[in-house]
Amino acid sequence: MKKAIVVFVGFIGLATSAVAQTPVAIVEDVQGNVTGVEFMDYVARGKIIKLGPTGSIVLSYMKSCSRETISGIGTVVVGAEESLVHLAEIKSDKTECDSSRAHATARETRDVAATVVRSVSKDNSITPQVTLYGVSPIVEAKGRGTLTIDRLDVKDQRQQIELRGNQLKGKFYDFVSAGKSLTPGGTYAATFGSSKTVFKIDPQAKSGATPIVGRLLRLE
Repeated sequence: MKKAIVVFVGFIGLATSAVAQTPVAIVEDVQGNVTGVEFMDYVARGKIIKLGPTGSIVLSYMKSCSRETISGIGTVVVGAEESLVHLAEIKSDKTECDSSRAHATARETRDVAATVVRSVSKDNSITPQVTLYGVSPIVEAKGRGTLTIDRLDVKDQRQQIELRGNQLKGKFYDFVSAGKSLTPGGTYAATFGSSKTVFKIDPQAKSGATPIVGRLLRLE
């Protein structure tokens, strides 16, 4: 559905003055002539994206779980939960994602994870910080080091992955590309350097290259 925009020009003026903000969406796909973003870029509210004749993007919002496919000549302004589109065609649907961590900071994530892991050792209770909807996560872990995935609800299940800094964009490790997967319904702790988070794989999680926003695990 194409959105009619009466005040688009004025909105563009406001958007261009926006400074760096907390990311609200991630670019899941880029095809053809697109200016302003690349595949797997985070984008903040007010970001302007321009599409050429053959251009198309898939943009997924982390709070609303709205997944937009935008194509054709036009301009896109990133909103808080959906895009404002001029001329280009947009098709939007909802995908499964966990919006509860859309704006969590790395320190908040690390501190909560440490508390959860301590509680497991005391009374075996587990409250994951985020739920993923694909069995093969994309883990955001920048640079070199050991990515450790420990299963918390089953003993003695651990994966250790040596990251050498050649991840996608230097920070995205895709379990699909590596031929790895986790178990639906399982609860895990992921550790990379000083970053730690506790997550659960949804019992109905699907295999393969499911929408990125539903299987993105941020350890930045």
